[in-house]
Amino acid sequence: MGRVQGKKALVTGAAQGLGAAHAWMLAREGAKVLLTDINGDGAAKQAEAINAELGTGTAFAMRHDVTSADDWDKAMALAAEKLGGLSVLVNNAGVGVRGNIETCTLEEWHRGFAINVDSVFLGCQKALPLLRDSQPASIVNISSIAGLIASDTMPGYNASKAAVWMLTKSVALYCAKRGWDVRCNSVHPTFVDTPILDGIATNANIDKDVVMGKLARQIPLGRVGEPDDIAAGVLYLASDESRFMTGAELKLDGGISAM
Repeated sequence: MGRVQGKKALVTGAAQGLGAAHAWMLAREGAKVLLTDINGDGAAKQAEAINAELGTGTAFAMRHDVTSADDWDKAMALAAEKLGGLSVLVNNAGVGVRGNIETCTLEEWHRGFAINVDSVFLGCQKALPLLRDSQPASIVNISSIAGLIASDTMPGYNASKAAVWMLTKSVALYCAKRGWDVRCNSVHPTFVDTPILDGIATNANIDKDVVMGKLARQIPLGRVGEPDDIAAGVLYLASDESRFMTGAELKLDGGISAM
């Protein structure tokens, strides 16, 4: 316990799924956490639940459009006010991008890049002043195994998550070359049991167990990931245990990339 004791963390996309799991694990290991999401009410409910378990003042929340520079300024101001600064940034917010190269619309392509890539650029840029003041600090960017391995069915998602991967390396080198103890790494999950899979099953009118089975058969370990499988990796990167790791990619993919 206490692996991130005293850390001050902001997690985007924290109303549910992976973002909520990251926030809960960081809080349980000693961090104060600011949960942000376009679904402000959902983020607030998660923060209330964290405070009920771990004590008032552990978690805070705000509505946050991660594509908005103004909203990022507000998030940084709230982190300074409520957390006393920022030492961990988890850029988790993201969306799928529908369509293959012939059916993906330019609108959907732009939306995917705005939420998946612009948000990470803005987050890193806006957070750096606070992170520099709270060294050692860590930026954790949630990419995807789809950012490393392509599919013929999702060029927009592949391209946007690959952009997060390379952006992470650039930020890591920028900080290192200036002598700052601010690390930046990316996390690359495969299929994880989150509400996104519920939506896939519902939209396809297929029982979720059938969807889970099909996905599990693509993974060498034979199962779909749990949110805490990914949150454990985020916890490591947020903690001082990873102080010699920067500009790297953490694959949490059940072995898919080994094939």
